[in-house]
This record gives sequence, structure tokens and C-alpha cells, in this order.
Amino acid sequence: MLILTIRTDKPEAELGLFDDEKRLAYSAWRAHRELAETIHQKIKEMLDEHEKSMEDIEGIVVFKGPGSFTGLRIGISVANALADGLAIPVVGAANDEHDKTGHTGGQDWTAQGVRRLLGRQNDRIVLPAYGAPPHVTTPKH
Repeated sequence: MLILTIRTDKPEAELGLFDDEKRLAYSAWRAHRELAETIHQKIKEMLDEHEKSMEDIEGIVVFKGPGSFTGLRIGISVANALADGLAIPVVGAANDEHDKTGHTGGQDWTAQGVRRLLGRQNDRIVLPAYGAPPHVTTPKH
């Protein structure tokens, strides 16, 4: 199974490409405020380097948090949109979170997500875990 991994919770974004549990490629770049403009190009470059296309991706693992609000929102939106458009499974993984299989995300969130995909799990839509409740201000009248 060809799996794309995405992590965008901090200024340095990360992508990975896996063949089942074997990592084929890894890319990290200082995306910061250019994440929305660079993530699609970085995915394409990684796929091109391995003579693959978007249609070859069979599953996506995305880091769902905690982390930067905007970074998580962009990465998770890309993962959900690709999964929906390609009709493939998507799973979210997070630090120190127990998933339904009892695994924890920790530093090995990619391994957790890959195992979930290989176990035929599919979150269908990944929601971000920001690590804190939102700070919503009341409207001024």
C-alpha cells in the first residue's frame, strides 16, 4: 500500500512516502507562512522522484495535533480533500493519544497511522486536536 504522511503542526512541515511500513521518502521544509502555497508542490515533487502520481496513493496518514491552529487546519484539509477526491482511506494520529487499537501516537505517530491503515481503518474525515479549547470572544454590541 502506497501511503502519504503529512505533518503541518509547526513551522517546519513534513511529508513521508511509505510502501506499507517501509519508508521510501521523507521531506521537511520551512513552510511557516507559505504552507498553503508549498504543500501541493512538495507532494508532487516527492511523488515525481519515485515515479508515482496522486492516483498511486492508497492511503493518507495526517498528524492531527496538538499544534498550530493554521498549520493543522491546512494539513488536515489537504489530507481530507485528497482522500475524498481519490476515494482512499485517511487516518489521523496524534501525540500521546490512545487510538481504538490501544497504540499511542507519541514520537511514532507515522507508525501508528500506517498500522491503522494496514489494519483497514479509515477515519473518513480527520478532525484536528488543537490541545486546548478554542478562545472564543463574545461579540461586542
